[in-house]
Amino acid sequence: MGTVFSIAVRDPRPGTTAVLDRIAERLHRIDAVFSPYRPESDISRLDRGELALDDCDPDVLTVLADCRRVAEETGGWFTERPGGRLDPSGWVKGWAVEEAAALLHSTGARQYCVSGGGDVQTSGGPWRIGIADPGRPGLLAAVLAGSGLAVATSGTAERGAHILDPHTGRPATGLASLTLVGAPGTGIARTDAWATAAFAMGPDRALTWAARQPGIEALAVLPDGTKRWTPGLPAHLPASGPADWQAAIR
Repeated sequence: MGTVFSIAVRDPRPGTTAVLDRIAERLHRIDAVFSPYRPESDISRLDRGELALDDCDPDVLTVLADCRRVAEETGGWFTERPGGRLDPSGWVKGWAVEEAAALLHSTGARQYCVSGGGDVQTSGGPWRIGIADPGRPGLLAAVLAGSGLAVATSGTAERGAHILDPHTGRPATGLASLTLVGAPGTGIARTDAWATAAFAMGPDRALTWAARQPGIEALAVLPDGTKRWTPGLPAHLPASGPADWQAAIR
């Protein structure tokens, strides 16, 4: 997937070590099926018309249905065809994190954090999650804290202006980064896909839209470094700790 996955388990069980191998296999399989950068992947072959949908891995049909549902939920600001090319990565990365978390959960683990390319799913807690500052490499824009959270960040810091406005086909440039925080039960796949869609909306529309979604809060960082957030975001700041945690979003 062109990114790094990391897993932290606070309450390892006898099966935890073995399940890490299963997680690695699952992630590599997801990459092999869905990567738009692999010419032999099911998604690439489907896009070129070399493979029928019914002949693809069964996960493809499910993922494309999920993408269409997110498109409806976001009023068309999410698409599995950015720039006209079939690429459901906006759903797949978060879904891959969910798949890894589900495998960990199956071993009895209840205190863990799975992170993949800016998407974080936690269980138990509390956990502290640093949000990278897109304009200052190595520094944080904010630190969030909570239990059972899904946190997804979309932005330009790592890959440049790669998120397209699905209505114009042009890169979305109104934000430097947008982080969505989902309450327990929201799930990182939907949170990540919503973050991609909201990033494309631009700051005003994104924050208004996010504030209307139950259990969702947002932190927006504009290209000039200005930070804006939804009213409920401060509830996710650590209750105690270094003063800069509390000041991070001010």
